[in-house]
Amino acid sequence: MKETHLTPCDNKNTTHYTTALTAAEADSIKPEPLSRQTSTNAEAADQGPAKKAHARMNYIAVSAGRMTRRSFLQTASLVALSCRTARVHAARASAGAPGQPPALRPVMLRPITLNINGKRHQLLIEPRVTLLDALREYIGLSGTKKGCDRGQCGACTVLADGRRINSCLTLAIMQQDAAITTIEGIGSINALHPMQAAFLEKDAFQCGYCTPGQICSAIAALDEAAGGAPSAVTSDVRSATVNLSDAEIAERMSGNLCRCGAYSNIVEAVRMVAQGKAGTARRRT
Repeated sequence: MKETHLTPCDNKNTTHYTTALTAAEADSIKPEPLSRQTSTNAEAADQGPAKKAHARMNYIAVSAGRMTRRSFLQTASLVALSCRTARVHAARASAGAPGQPPALRPVMLRPITLNINGKRHQLLIEPRVTLLDALREYIGLSGTKKGCDRGQCGACTVLADGRRINSCLTLAIMQQDAAITTIEGIGSINALHPMQAAFLEKDAFQCGYCTPGQICSAIAALDEAAGGAPSAVTSDVRSATVNLSDAEIAERMSGNLCRCGAYSNIVEAVRMVAQGKAGTARRRT
């Protein structure tokens, strides 16, 4: 029986031991035949990731004749990778068929009551529905326009208890206790609101898409000024009255954009109502 001698190999502060083989022993270690390697890989191909790694580990150990540090690291890496792959496949299998999104949970509908233009509307909607979508899609009041849907253009402006708000930034379920006024509730086809008449008189619009929001915002802006609420350009914030200059009106209407650029006419229309001169305006036929 032959003895295997271990010889120390110093590397800094760590002492390693390597196996010293004779020349005859080294010649006796032959690589695995190519046919055997092919059959081993073919057998592993039909197995799972863990079994593939185990077959690879056996092949490395047999072909080398002994387990070296390099073969050990290769085998450990293969085993870790195969385990990770197996977990991923198991997660995908439990999620459903490949290529199909996971099943979504149904959203519970909520019954709500909205007070719109003096009428109560009972709706059954999802809690995520905005006031703008409730007005347009559920109640059928399409006068309030959807522009940016991010609260930047002001086309969706409505009045909530007389205060102007962007209906795209509030949920319908949050406005159940408020009295909502849309453009449909301001004036009538035969008796226009003074602000509507002033917009017609001064041609304060072109395409008209932003006009409903402009009119609602202008009405609330005048009410705010009448209540003494200052703006960013008010000269004396301590004064109980606000002088509605063109700069003051433009600042208070800055939250409503007009892509057509009818800003100067909008300011004139608002000033006309503020001065009480909009009564002579007639509705165009």
